[in-house]
Amino acid sequence: MPASALSERAARAALSAHFTPDQVAADLAQHSPAEVWEQRVRCDNTGRLSHLQPEAELSNAQLSCRFLIPTDPQWPAALADLGPACPLGLWVRGHDHLPQLTTSTIVVTGNRAPSPETIARAREFAGAISESGHTVAASLAYGVDAAAHEAALLNGPTLAVLPRGLDQAHPHNHTPLLRSITSDGGAAVSLYRPGTVASGATLKASAHLLAALARAVILIEALDHSQALRTAEAAIARKRRLLAVPSDGSLHSGGNAHLLDEGLALSCPTPSHALLLL
Repeated sequence: MPASALSERAARAALSAHFTPDQVAADLAQHSPAEVWEQRVRCDNTGRLSHLQPEAELSNAQLSCRFLIPTDPQWPAALADLGPACPLGLWVRGHDHLPQLTTSTIVVTGNRAPSPETIARAREFAGAISESGHTVAASLAYGVDAAAHEAALLNGPTLAVLPRGLDQAHPHNHTPLLRSITSDGGAAVSLYRPGTVASGATLKASAHLLAALARAVILIEALDHSQALRTAEAAIARKRRLLAVPSDGSLHSGGNAHLLDEGLALSCPTPSHALLLL
């Protein structure tokens, strides 16, 4: 398909499925997304890209979710400072709610297999943040993140950022939770088109998106080298405010201890402390 016949939305969707933003940022600064896609097709020695049909694939994918691009009115203003790292587009369920949800977004995250006490703490923080008028965001993952979504839903909408296509939940048995989020005024967001499965690469990229969408990240409890700590590190890289509940000295909160000891996070022992720091 000639570049002139390819819409910007379809071109961006096709580019985002095969390239990271930094791989095409220089070209997009000089050419339209459709022209960049055509260039990539011509330079593809494998012939793989030439067999794709961006318009038809976008149409099929949008049967389950919407593909937003930066010129859409629903595009999150929070992503404006990302420069070349800005996503080429976002797959969204509940896209009409996204501008309001991302006006003051606070991520609540932590370990995937926490203690009951940590789950209770996560619910306390998320509930207080939601009651104060902020949007609680998390990754829908087991443990702290799911507890944060559930507590926030008692007061209002919440935002989920998934490391896979939005045709399914991740993890799969959180499908009812995902449905509750998107049916109660919230939204689910992903960098990946429907059908994409979670991987190490998608988890890393999604952690950066979650942090980028937020005003601040609150780390309830995190092991070193965990996915939750990856989100905290992304917040530091994106210059988002990072708050951490003080470590109890256990291995499970080693990530919190490290960030606080290095002065990379602000201590927030209680929800009231966190609200004062936001």
